Amino acid sequence: MSSEAMRQVTSAPDLGLLPPKRPPLLVVGIFIFLGSELMFFASLFGMYFTLRAQAPVWPPPDIDLGLLRPTIFTTILVLSSFTMQTADRRIKRGDARGMKRWIWLTFALGVIFLCGQFWDYFHANFDIATNAYGSAFVTMTGFHALHVMAGLLVMLVVLGRAATNAYDADNHAAVEAATYYWHFVDVVWIALYTVLFLVR
Repeated sequence: MSSEAMRQVTSAPDLGLLPPKRPPLLVVGIFIFLGSELMFFASLFGMYFTLRAQAPVWPPPDIDLGLLRPTIFTTILVLSSFTMQTADRRIKRGDARGMKRWIWLTFALGVIFLCGQFWDYFHANFDIATNAYGSAFVTMTGFHALHVMAGLLVMLVVLGRAATNAYDADNHAAVEAATYYWHFVDVVWIALYTVLFLVR
């Protein structure tokens, strides 16, 4: 390109076009991390369906899970996804106080869900050593419980930083990343609930 052409390009009038906004690296990182987590849970589901395909009866006839309590706590966890999304919307509008309230509500719902899950562990008529079904059930739900705990810890970190006014309408990547993670936890549980409690 000639020097004259270069001058014409550089002196072209500003058309008001903004460069595309890049997502924060933290948000990109959480998507990469969730991709690896998706493969991890896919392997657990593969293990479950392999055991199920080889068993003459599934679940074993002496297994008593019940449906009412898991449905109630599943509803609570799904509701927490909406409250976390609301927190994300609030901080994007610059409402840090509202964001903190909605995260605290999400945290409480997550704790309630975990309490329900551990209640099931302690009152079920089987455990991880009872049979193949018990091993699969406790392994899959146990790893999910660990991810719920991790999500709750992330919320506490976000709330701790929010106490120092770390987030506003322009700086909220950590809140967005935590929201995506919590949505992932909820979606995985919906799949677990469907496979373990509904598809018998």
